[in-house]
Amino acid sequence: MEKTQFKTESRRLLDLMINSVYTNREIFLRELISNASDAVDKLYFRSLTDQNVGLEREDFSIRITVDKEARTFIISDNGIGMTREELDSNLGTIANSGSLAFIRENEGLEDIDIIGQFGVGFYSSFMVSKRVTVITRAYGSEEAWQWESEGLDGYLITSAGKDSVGTAIILNLKDNNDEDNYDEFLDARKIKSLIKKYSDYIRYPIKMDMEKQRLKEGSENEYEPYVETEILNSMVPIWRKNKSELTDEDYFYFYKEKFFDYENPLRVIHSSTEGRATYNALLFIPARTPHNYYSKDYEKGLQLYSNGVLIMDKCADLLPDHFNFVRGLVDSQDLSLNISREMLQHDRQLKLIAKSLEKKIAGELLDMLNQQREEYEKFFKSFGLQLKWGVYNQFGLNKELLKPLIMFYSSREQKLVTIEEYIGRMQEDQKYIYYAGGDSIDRIDRLPQTELVKDKGLEILYLTDEVDEFTLKVLHDYDGKEFKSVASGDLGLESEAEKESTAKQAEDFKELFNYMKEALGDKVKEVRLSQRLKSHPVCLSSEGILSLEMEKILNAMPSENQIKAERILEINAHHPIFATLKDLYEHDRDKLKAYSEILYDQALLIEGIAIEDPVAFSNAICNLMV
Repeated sequence: MEKTQFKTESRRLLDLMINSVYTNREIFLRELISNASDAVDKLYFRSLTDQNVGLEREDFSIRITVDKEARTFIISDNGIGMTREELDSNLGTIANSGSLAFIRENEGLEDIDIIGQFGVGFYSSFMVSKRVTVITRAYGSEEAWQWESEGLDGYLITSAGKDSVGTAIILNLKDNNDEDNYDEFLDARKIKSLIKKYSDYIRYPIKMDMEKQRLKEGSENEYEPYVETEILNSMVPIWRKNKSELTDEDYFYFYKEKFFDYENPLRVIHSSTEGRATYNALLFIPARTPHNYYSKDYEKGLQLYSNGVLIMDKCADLLPDHFNFVRGLVDSQDLSLNISREMLQHDRQLKLIAKSLEKKIAGELLDMLNQQREEYEKFFKSFGLQLKWGVYNQFGLNKELLKPLIMFYSSREQKLVTIEEYIGRMQEDQKYIYYAGGDSIDRIDRLPQTELVKDKGLEILYLTDEVDEFTLKVLHDYDGKEFKSVASGDLGLESEAEKESTAKQAEDFKELFNYMKEALGDKVKEVRLSQRLKSHPVCLSSEGILSLEMEKILNAMPSENQIKAERILEINAHHPIFATLKDLYEHDRDKLKAYSEILYDQALLIEGIAIEDPVAFSNAICNLMV
């Protein structure tokens, strides 16, 4: 019998299918199982209204059989089968989907979760097969038919013998070569793992005979092989069960097994949403950061399922960057997939689901903060940096969502606090939310710039992460209260009388400070009398947008251009050093110049900024000691 040729368009498409559309050859198993599931679905729905079917729900199944010697892989089902005309139409014309036609014909039926709608999945089998044979018998027919093809050369349809309704697809696997090992698809363990990965939640049992070992009867150490039919899939996904059916242990077991973590998650978000965005989601907030979390190797994303079939292992578009630590999955039948079902089309539905998930995650974190403070602090120590970066990122686009969730160490409480909690403790006449930045809490606590604020009994937020001050700059204020660095030029703590006194003193010592400014050149914008210092002789403050901490962080980045904050050298008039400076201005201005350099370098060291000439600084100190 002469082979029937694929239509010209189908030949081109088949060549594309084999060589381009699918990027991962193991996908063929997912596609064939999905097609088998669709065939079973069709007959099952028929059985609801046709008593002649003679099968109950539990009678339906999908079976996989391998023959290593013959190098065949067989997947069979007891679904609705195909007539000769359907074989010719569905398999002879690529992208002609029988499943899609079935959906259109039965739009009124509920719970139709037909997976294959493109009509191209079957042809993925040619990625691993040199010959594909389909033997099928349609429901209501006594005739069976065989479709056979070796690919682009066309196909042959002949009559066949088959005792029962359904379809069997026989793949004659390609021979191994230097690059490809097709034997892996004859290995039972490999097949089991692929089904677990892609098709674990197909709603009908996927059966396969597995070789096992057991003790021989009457023996204590001698084993014998035997074969047992095993169901390879779970069938009912946990996320489609009612919450009332599940315990914390069920969720924790699933999480650990699915995402390879040894700790229980801090929170579980189990959501079923209908409406503009219809989907099921099962999300987990981990208790700790993955080992590669802050490296370029870390990939964000949720597992994406379509009707229980795994489409993508990490769908990055479903998670915003500030929640990239969340693990879990989404199952939806409403997403637009590309023809290979390996990638998503970026459509409105995807964006709706992503936005909905973002709100759910933020709400869950806020609830954890309010109801389980210790758990939240544990979470924040692991992932708080990501939340703060999320506030700063995209010019503050997400700041309103994230700002209630961020925390900083409090000088008063000596623990992490929210900004809202800080505001709740503010003094009645307090204008600003004060903060100080540095490498560590201990170092910040000893900064000279904190003295006045602490002396006034005011709370200070300690910023120890590089992104912290940038985050506050983006926020600008919280409930109308502006953020103010303790190292800023004006702390807003002086009364009018104090301001007048300061101005008078500044005028009295104007010439001294001008001389020190000239001695330091462009290293500082100004030398002035300090109102913030109590016990320390000197400190640096800054004016303008750029702070000293921001300067350090930005200059630590690889760049040829170094930036510099507007530095102010502040001198404590109540410290003995000030009397020395006044005396030197009157009697030894050269020495005053040296003192100015030393005081400036000391101020830099206090800030954790490297001095320009350590040798000169060391020599100057030694000169004072002799």
